[in-house]
Amino acid sequence: MSELTLIIDDDPSFNAILVRTLERRGHPARGAQDAASALEAARTTQAGRIVLDLNLNGTSGLALIPQLLAINPDCRIVVLTGYASIATAVDAVKLGAIQYLAKPVEIEAILSAFDDDDGPDFDLPASDEPLSVDRLEWEHIQRVLNENDGNISATARALKMHRRTLQRKLSKRPVKT
Repeated sequence: MSELTLIIDDDPSFNAILVRTLERRGHPARGAQDAASALEAARTTQAGRIVLDLNLNGTSGLALIPQLLAINPDCRIVVLTGYASIATAVDAVKLGAIQYLAKPVEIEAILSAFDDDDGPDFDLPASDEPLSVDRLEWEHIQRVLNENDGNISATARALKMHRRTLQRKLSKRPVKT
């Protein structure tokens, strides 16, 4: 297994910074900004570690997990997202990711996720309080969005919601529990 870390994130600045930070710490890294270049890089490098953004230009990064594992079954995938939800965390792990981290994230958290053999630790707070209505709405939207493979229009139709309203809701940070 290659020690190279493949960074798959559509934000060119974040991608370049993460690649540079890993390389400064002695971890060879390469960036890819879309699914096609990510799959090509995975084939040519046989990267042993992959950091995968959940949202790649409006499509779900979760769809890449099985393809990346088909290329290199031994690779370890950490999913990053700015819009964390329980539903997508569970789906990411079911598909084969070893960890699911919410942005912003420290480089130490990413590196320790790759080194952790105990499995995912979502660090979800245990509470006797029920989730707020806003948080329940966020979780439901994320679940339906995932069921529609990240397609905003199909998700809006399924939720009986105007597409622009859905986009506004998705552009906000998730509400706390």
